[in-house]
Amino acid sequence: MLIAMTTDGDVLLRLAGEIDDLGARLARVGTELRTVQSAAEPKHEEAPEQEPQAEQPAQQTPPQAEQAPQPQAEQPAPQVPPQQTPQPQVPQQPYAHPHPQHQQYAHYQQQYQQAQYQQAQYAQWQQQQYRQQYQQPYRPYQPAPKVSLAEKLGKEGAGSRLLAWIGGAVTLLGIVLFLVLAIQRGWFGPLPRVIGGAVFGAALVGIGLRLHRTPAGRTGAFALAATGIGALYLDAIAATTMYEYLPAYAGLALGLLIAVGGLLLAVRWKSSLLATAVVLGCVVCAPIITQGFTPQLVAFLLAVQVASTPVQLRQSWPSVAVAAGIPPLVASVFSTAFAGVGGSTANTAAALAAGGVGLALALIVTAKRPGDAAALALLAVAPAPSLLAALFLPKTPAVLVTASVALVLLAVWAAGQWLDGWTGDLAGAAGLVAALQTTMTLFDGSARSAILIGEGVLLALVALWTKKHVALFGGLGFTVIGGMIALVFDVPPTLFFLIRNRPDADLVAAFLVALAILAVSITLPWVAHRLGLFKAAAENVVPWLVAGVCGLYGAGAMVLCGAMLAVPGRSGFLVGHVVITVSWTVAALVLLVRGISAVNLRVIGFVLVGAAVLKLVLFDLAALDGLARVAAFLIAGLVLLGAGSRYAKLVASR
Repeated sequence: MLIAMTTDGDVLLRLAGEIDDLGARLARVGTELRTVQSAAEPKHEEAPEQEPQAEQPAQQTPPQAEQAPQPQAEQPAPQVPPQQTPQPQVPQQPYAHPHPQHQQYAHYQQQYQQAQYQQAQYAQWQQQQYRQQYQQPYRPYQPAPKVSLAEKLGKEGAGSRLLAWIGGAVTLLGIVLFLVLAIQRGWFGPLPRVIGGAVFGAALVGIGLRLHRTPAGRTGAFALAATGIGALYLDAIAATTMYEYLPAYAGLALGLLIAVGGLLLAVRWKSSLLATAVVLGCVVCAPIITQGFTPQLVAFLLAVQVASTPVQLRQSWPSVAVAAGIPPLVASVFSTAFAGVGGSTANTAAALAAGGVGLALALIVTAKRPGDAAALALLAVAPAPSLLAALFLPKTPAVLVTASVALVLLAVWAAGQWLDGWTGDLAGAAGLVAALQTTMTLFDGSARSAILIGEGVLLALVALWTKKHVALFGGLGFTVIGGMIALVFDVPPTLFFLIRNRPDADLVAAFLVALAILAVSITLPWVAHRLGLFKAAAENVVPWLVAGVCGLYGAGAMVLCGAMLAVPGRSGFLVGHVVITVSWTVAALVLLVRGISAVNLRVIGFVLVGAAVLKLVLFDLAALDGLARVAAFLIAGLVLLGAGSRYAKLVASR
């Protein structure tokens, strides 16, 4: 019995020794693994010290920390100091006096569990920092609150600015009224009036310069300077136009100098309001001094516009561009209206100058700022005074004016590849309007409609070559206007219904107009389809159907006019209608045969068959008589039979 107990105790001791050896080996392996991991990762004991640095970007975190397990991602675990880390539970040894290797194994296991816990804690902290930096809460767009007029006037200083500018405007108007009253009642002499106005204006500008030195007086400085500059400009106008102390060129130079000085002062003070006030003061008061809208007034306003160009190039102030660019054009329009029929050389020159200066300045500004809305608007309306002035001129001068404007604008359009934005397209559209007026003025009668429709064809081809939609829409506009004129005068609908004797010259003109209608009905939709504006006929029937109806109208009028030229009188009329019906059926046959592999041609062919049948039933049966009716039905029927059989064979052979 004693031997058996001894044997069992030895076995247990040997087993315990082997377990101790195995624990020691595992401890060494764990130590090596931690050594390798610590070489590849940052020390996890430093993670709690980095926690307050919430501004550190997430992309600077180690990749090992981002790939670590993330327990409880929604609720971060509390940070526990290293000295308070819970110790892992170590199973108790079955011996009262454990082996030293058992204690070493328990110590290594405790360190490993603590490292695992700190690694998970570090990864959770990194995830929290990422959410705080990149996952910001969504905030819906809230527009800026609108400020009412009462709130604007209630701001500090708004009332003083308003009073100052109103006072300046009233003062300037008082100067004008004083000059008028002095002239009417003979007060002082012309020279004292001019000198007194110059001194008064210069004094106002000087006071404004002095007030601008202090921030509290700058509001009044702006108003005083604008009033003084306006007074100086009006004084220059009066000295030139009313008292004739200065020749025209000297008055223009002086006015330009005053305007440049005022605008430079506005640039120095960085005040667009002052620059606008300088321009508007001159614009509003100048017609009062010149006693109406005259070419001289247009010249003075052009001087102001030229003076504003450096400001427009240096500062993006649309109000200054509009205030300086529109008044010369408006003044030129009113000057033309007051001149009446026949016009005058001075007024025409002023209109051309207003348009030319406006166009040049618009091109200069858009070259620097392609999207400048004020410059583009000025470019669009610049030709208006010249085109309006041409309406009051005799035929030859009017054609010269409109043709010159058209050539300049079309040249700008042709150079559109070197221009940015809408500059070239706007110039092209304005040039086409000038070309339209030139054509309408130069031609009359049947030639007018034929030329207009021919220009529509030419513009469509230009659009195909240049890939510019403006040319295509311009061609459509020319075609519509020419077609309406043709329907009223050259090829009216009564041509197909009423039999009457027409002169050969009228029939030849109608034949040419009908040929132009047929050509433009084919060219316009084809070019629009090539440019991607029209879909295929199988997908979008309406535009192709409209073009087809116009083409049939032109082809029918051409055939009918040719038949009446060959066989005059009633016989030619009947023969023409028979040929129209037969030609439609033949054209339908050709389109159907060619449309075996092209859906668009097949659709057009079927539409043409329907049109031929409708014409037979609705028109030929009632309008034609005798052999003409029989010939129309027989020939058209035979052609349709042949077309049907041929088309069936082609379809079956595919």
